[in-house]
Amino acid sequence: MEGGPLDPTSDRPEVRTARPGELPLLAAVEEAADGLFATLGMGPFPEASQIDHLTGAVLVLVAGDPPVGFASVGILDGAAHLRQLAVLPAQGGRGLGTALVEAVAGWGRTHGLPAVTLTTFRDVPWNGPFYRSLGFRPLEKPGPELAAVRAQEIAVGEDAMGPRLAMWLEL
Repeated sequence: MEGGPLDPTSDRPEVRTARPGELPLLAAVEEAADGLFATLGMGPFPEASQIDHLTGAVLVLVAGDPPVGFASVGILDGAAHLRQLAVLPAQGGRGLGTALVEAVAGWGRTHGLPAVTLTTFRDVPWNGPFYRSLGFRPLEKPGPELAAVRAQEIAVGEDAMGPRLAMWLEL
């Protein structure tokens, strides 16, 4: 549907590849975005789960100049994997998260990848329901690399904060 979620022709905020000097700023964006979980009585996140989502990323996209949101992307099981999506809470509700996810999907299509995968909290409104609204579906049998990510999330206690799941979007 033209103009809808994940439609590359839709009007959306500008998203671009992060410049090397911007990477340190993204930690503050992630920290502020993680603070929203406290409004649901969740957190703090287990220290072992606080990994640097930028290390080893094959792509980091940002929205804004300076960045007010970012998406970190890797490759797992031959698919683009959204490692982290974060938007400053003050910028929420403006389509930045959607624009970043659309850009990740576009990058995946351009690179001939079959899907975008991610792991997320199933019921947190800006997690599972948000991704479902963009066309992501639960992935019952993840590949070995994504299964290892889920196993690590369970091992460090993330699932104790709320139900988590793996999701995928066919490209």
